[in-house]
Amino acid sequence: MKEINSNIIGKLIQNEGFDDWWESSQIEIAFFDHQKMKITFMNFNPEDDKEFINEADEALKLFLSKSNADRLAISNLVYNNCMDFLNAIGYDENDKPLWEIKDQHEIWNFVQPSEIFISRRPYQDKNIYVDISCECDWEQEHGLQLVYRKGKHLTRVSQIDGHLTDADAYDKPDSEDELLSNYTE
Repeated sequence: MKEINSNIIGKLIQNEGFDDWWESSQIEIAFFDHQKMKITFMNFNPEDDKEFINEADEALKLFLSKSNADRLAISNLVYNNCMDFLNAIGYDENDKPLWEIKDQHEIWNFVQPSEIFISRRPYQDKNIYVDISCECDWEQEHGLQLVYRKGKHLTRVSQIDGHLTDADAYDKPDSEDELLSNYTE
């Protein structure tokens, strides 16, 4: 079994099923009240992308410095994702606690983060993105993903669909992707 080393999160071991996935041990994530989560470098072949680890480390350093306050600062976007979904499917008695949310920060009581993926966007900017997969009470089938470009700024809140940006998901220019187009260096 092969391994690689990150200066930020230590040793990552090659996944047995996917040779371009590299998995860390459980890492404490301040953004989620210090919950421990595995971090996976995805779609990464060390021989083909010599800068990946350095760029991933830089993105991880920035993301891992984010706190609970940073998470609460995006509550409105996660709450809006929930309400958009609920409005699309219509009222269901099982969703009553979600409909009764009074403070948008309460949305986090219905989100369960599961794993963090680090990958290079295959299109356009080819930057490193930090993609957080979560289960959530309103979208049990597809969950919730939060994506940070270079670990800095939130550039996507959506269901988990395999895309790092809305631009890629909906085949539109980056300039028409609301969160991505607001990204500044």
